[in-house]
Amino acid sequence: MRSLRAGLLGLLLVVLPACGSGTPAPTASTPTTAPSTTIRFASYDFPENQILVEVYAEAARRAELPVTVQHGVGTREVVAPALQQGVVDVVVDYLGTALAFTRPTADLSRDPAEMHAVLSRSLGGRGVLALDVARAQDQNGFSVTTSFGAENGVGTLSDLVELAPELTFGGPPECPDRPFCLQGLEEVYGLDFGEVVPMSSRAATVEALLSGQIDVGLLETTDARLAVAPIMLLLDDRGLQPPENVVPLVRTDAIDRWGEELRTALNDVSARLTTNDLVQLNRMVEIDGRTPEEAAERWWG
Repeated sequence: MRSLRAGLLGLLLVVLPACGSGTPAPTASTPTTAPSTTIRFASYDFPENQILVEVYAEAARRAELPVTVQHGVGTREVVAPALQQGVVDVVVDYLGTALAFTRPTADLSRDPAEMHAVLSRSLGGRGVLALDVARAQDQNGFSVTTSFGAENGVGTLSDLVELAPELTFGGPPECPDRPFCLQGLEEVYGLDFGEVVPMSSRAATVEALLSGQIDVGLLETTDARLAVAPIMLLLDDRGLQPPENVVPLVRTDAIDRWGEELRTALNDVSARLTTNDLVQLNRMVEIDGRTPEEAAERWWG
């Protein structure tokens, strides 16, 4: 795994500079890397996505396909170009965010089927397939402590409008640049927080909420800590968050090389995976201390 990490990071250093230059990014017909001897799964830099990658990777293993997994590659700004340029083969994503990132001008219809169709068309010219979406979904959520909610009469995001200038918000470092995080909170709700503090993890966000370091924090709607800590999700009463069904994104050439067995294996996971499964998987890692690999093994049974 250490050699895989080194190799992937080396490839990223070669591939990613082209994304910010005047040189067109390579297309599916101009691969940047030699064909891999394995199906390369890569995860984003947060635990739930690492768990999901392990769940889907296990499906490929059970189909007797060769798999390697690289966790915590980075944010979407790193992982998406790596997928499109053939540095990795499979990424497990979330429908609304994936579409907004791939096609920022797209009108999010709020119909998962329509969104999936637009995402498929948008990625098709980049050598990537959007496979079947799962029923499972995980949206951005915004939390306060239950005591804060009671003391201030807060239950929805709209309730924060007058309070926000005196409040401290905590979220991931990329949150200020994301349409469904601080950008959206300002545009849709008019929320202008007095201070914004970057959080290193969702666990750190919960700790900061409980200690009073922050007043409002980003926690995904499937975060298992919501059931065990005195914190509450605020209702997204103006519908900022789009449907965020789990969806595997796969290199077209990986399907071409490894056959329909790969497509079928991943689609079978999506057909089975539920939102409650995500909550339970997160609980195994966030509360019970299991690794993403261990949680995936228990899900498969």
